[in-house]
Amino acid sequence: MTDPERATPPEVLDSKRDATRYQVLVEIAARQPAVSQTEIADAIGVTSQAVSDYVRDLVKHGYVEKEGRGRYGVTKEGVDWLISRTDSLETYLDRVNSDVLGSVDVDAAIAMDDVSEGSDVGLVMRDGVLHANPAGGTATAVTVTAAATGDAVGVADFEGVVDYDTGYVTVLPVPAVTDAASVASEILSDIRPSEGLLAVAGTEAYALATQADANPDIRFGTADAVAEAAVRGLDVLLVVTTDQLPKHTARLRDENIPHEVLDAGDF
Repeated sequence: MTDPERATPPEVLDSKRDATRYQVLVEIAARQPAVSQTEIADAIGVTSQAVSDYVRDLVKHGYVEKEGRGRYGVTKEGVDWLISRTDSLETYLDRVNSDVLGSVDVDAAIAMDDVSEGSDVGLVMRDGVLHANPAGGTATAVTVTAAATGDAVGVADFEGVVDYDTGYVTVLPVPAVTDAASVASEILSDIRPSEGLLAVAGTEAYALATQADANPDIRFGTADAVAEAAVRGLDVLLVVTTDQLPKHTARLRDENIPHEVLDAGDF
């Protein structure tokens, strides 16, 4: 990672004068040929007299040419000057975003009690959601916002590891509608985890859940959603049509998520 201290500010930020000169030229380019110095002054927060002085300076250096009363145009030299300063400014901002802001990791958690900004809190996982516990935890962080109980709070400066187990995924394949085999809807009530989620992938799987009066928690993007839920500590029953089974089990293997594929014939 680049040292933020080496991210040298571009020339346009060397002084307030350079920055204002850049702003004035940008405004002229945006408004040409009919340029109102008063509008420019209002837009960038300086006096009309200051804008007049900058315009004269830009004309003197060949970056702007006067085409008549209140009419100005940016020259090729002026465009080149803008491009060079804009490029260096964009490079600098990229460095700031990557090296400075990117190093300040802020996450969101649910406050388990009222917390003030700058408080030390523990981090725990509840129902697949990160919670900030003022009483502590195996992992700690510092709040960057204040929050009331149950509200989202920003946390940073993480230390330690949040202590929770990866969820378990139970997979129930359902035959395609063109197959002669079928699965009894009563199976779902026997194998669905009491505090877990129900995911269905495929129309046949959804039909089975409907027959069992079970409302699926996840119906779309199930390969990603089931893996994400398990990674966050939630158990999941995945009912999936046989043609979609390989895609889902491959994702579970890739994420090293514990799972088993049931045989409906065993029930």
